[in-house]
Amino acid sequence: MRLARTLALAGCLIAAASPARADATLFAGGTTTPNTRAMKGFAFGGGILAVGFEFEYSDTGEDALEGAPSLRTGMGNVLLQTPLFIGRFQPYFTTGAGLYREALNDETETQIGANTGGGVKVKLVGPLRVRVDYRLFKLRGDPLFSVVHRVYVGANLAF
Repeated sequence: MRLARTLALAGCLIAAASPARADATLFAGGTTTPNTRAMKGFAFGGGILAVGFEFEYSDTGEDALEGAPSLRTGMGNVLLQTPLFIGRFQPYFTTGAGLYREALNDETETQIGANTGGGVKVKLVGPLRVRVDYRLFKLRGDPLFSVVHRVYVGANLAF
């Protein structure tokens, strides 16, 4: 009898479990440190309920006349998000770490960095969503700018 109850409980938990979700984002926006420059990138990840994981890559162009370096980042992030959409919105907080490469003229710096930020995913139609995101990057080593701000908007596809 005890085994039957345990198996029944395990079956109910498995049936009620939320499936893992994944998504991919193509984004464009601006890096605002030291001046606003166009940036682009992509992210892909997945998660269960309120915890998600993602990898993202972004590339910001150099503005040599203004002394603004190019910046490429590759970060692994953890997202804490509402498990369900609130209306059409799913807010999230994210933090992570990875590598960056900053370059201006002939000078480059490649090192590790960390990021913290947040945003919201907005449902459009079916699996298509819009993602709005803000990040603050802290770059280690000897970069020209050790704190960098970035804002983007992206097309997000859930699968």
